[in-house]
Amino acid sequence: MFVTRQMLPLLLALAGISGCSSPPTTDSNTGQRPLIVAHRGGAADFPENTLLAIDNALRNGADMLWLTVQLSRDGVPVLYRPADLSANTQARGAVNEHTLAQLQALNAGWNFRQTAANGQVTYPYRDQPVSLPSLRQALAAIPDSVPVILDMKALPAAPQALAVARLLEQLQAWDRVLIYSTDASYQQAFAAYPQARLFESRDSTRDRLASVALAHSCSAPPAPGTWVAFEYRRSVQLVESFTLGEARSRVDARLWTPVAVDCFQSKGQVRMLAIGINTIEDYQAAACLKIDAVLVDSPRAMRDMRQRLERPLPCH
Repeated sequence: MFVTRQMLPLLLALAGISGCSSPPTTDSNTGQRPLIVAHRGGAADFPENTLLAIDNALRNGADMLWLTVQLSRDGVPVLYRPADLSANTQARGAVNEHTLAQLQALNAGWNFRQTAANGQVTYPYRDQPVSLPSLRQALAAIPDSVPVILDMKALPAAPQALAVARLLEQLQAWDRVLIYSTDASYQQAFAAYPQARLFESRDSTRDRLASVALAHSCSAPPAPGTWVAFEYRRSVQLVESFTLGEARSRVDARLWTPVAVDCFQSKGQVRMLAIGINTIEDYQAAACLKIDAVLVDSPRAMRDMRQRLERPLPCH
C-alpha cells in the first residue's frame, strides 16, 4: 500500500506512535475473547498443514482451523501452502506437478526446525516423517463442531473450486467450512455453489479499511453475516515526492481501529478476523476492539496468553 507525505500524521497515529492516548477504560463485555484460529494448523508449533499440527492445535484449545488448499496433478485437494515443495519437503516442484500418491510419499515436516535455548537448530521430523494430507483426510480428523477456513492458493481458481465443492458435497460438509482467498477469482469460481460460505474479497476489505483510515469514509459496509479478514498490522510505504526524486520509508499501520470496526458493523453484525495476532498485547487489543477471531501461528503459546489476560480487560 502506498501513501503520500500528507497522510503521515494519520499513519503515525495508526501505528500507535502519536504520543497521545486516552485514559484506560473497562471492557463492558468482560466475557468476550476472540476465537483462536490456528494458522495452517499452528505453523509455529508443528509442521504446517499436517494432521499432526491439526491434532495438537485442537489439544491446545484452538477454536477454528485455517488450512491451505492446493490441487494435486490428479485433481485431489491437498493441504500445502508454499509455491514449491522444497519449502517444506525434501522434493522440488509445484504441487500440481505431482499425484496424490507422490505427494503423500513426501515428508511434510522435512524443513521444520526448532531452536533450543542454547541456539542449536534441529530438524526433529526428518527422523519422524509426517505426511502431506488430503483435504478429505483433514476433514475426517476434525470434529464436525470445529469450523474450518479453507485458504485457496492454486490458480486457475475454477478447477480447484470444482474439486473442493465436489468433496464438500460428498461429505455434506458445506456448513463446516468457510472459503477464503487472496485472489478474487475464487469469489467468481465459488459463485456457482450457493452453499458456499465465502469471506468478503480481500480487495474489498482492504479498500474499505484504507478508506476509513485515509479518507474518513465508510464505503459500502458488508452485508450482515459476512466474514472479513485482514492483517492487524500492515506495513505501508510512505512516498515523499521531491523536485529531483522521491524518498520511501515504511510505516507499521494498524488499520483495525474502533472507527473501522464501527464502519464494518454499521449495517449489522459482520464477523471480523484479524490476521497475524501472536502477542498478548495484540490479542488484548483485538479483544478490546471486539474482533471476533484472530489468526495465530502458535495455538500453544496463545492458549497460555489468553489465560493470563486481565479480567476485566483494560481497554484504551
